[in-house]
Amino acid sequence: MVDPRAHGRVLREVVFDERAIEARVAELGREVTAAYPDGDLLVIGALKGSFIFLADLVRRIERPLQVDFLVASSYGRGTVSSGEVRLLYEPGTPLADRHILLVEDIIDSGRTLASLVDRLRSRGPRSLAICALLDKRIAPPLPEIRFVGFAAPTRFLVGYGLDHAEDFRHLPYIAELA
Repeated sequence: MVDPRAHGRVLREVVFDERAIEARVAELGREVTAAYPDGDLLVIGALKGSFIFLADLVRRIERPLQVDFLVASSYGRGTVSSGEVRLLYEPGTPLADRHILLVEDIIDSGRTLASLVDRLRSRGPRSLAICALLDKRIAPPLPEIRFVGFAAPTRFLVGYGLDHAEDFRHLPYIAELA
């Protein structure tokens, strides 16, 4: 399958199509709405991968909320994780005594996510939960993982915010890169 938006590269197969993603994001919005009936809700998007998912999700959450972002890096200039997570940008919004929902595109090894949870917890939120679009189910379990869109195959996926060398984020579906 070749998509004209795929820069001439071949995508092996669509794993989650637009309709499936849209339906699941709507369900997640209802789940998040029900889980937070009161208190200040701050939704924090882990950039860059979560930005499309986050935008669609917050429009489906039917309660007041605020949005902020963080950018973490564990790769530096290499292609293999260094194991050291650096925050390149962190939320400027106070986190103390607020419900925090960290929105992530995909849970892979879980190392970066575990480090982010520790850092966010240290700022005294009322609660902290993770909402991930995809979970490859290879990371050690984190009790904060509360909302998951889809169990993902352990293949290299692109689209709907997920990238390969900054390409493919714009695709409205998730596909395996050949």
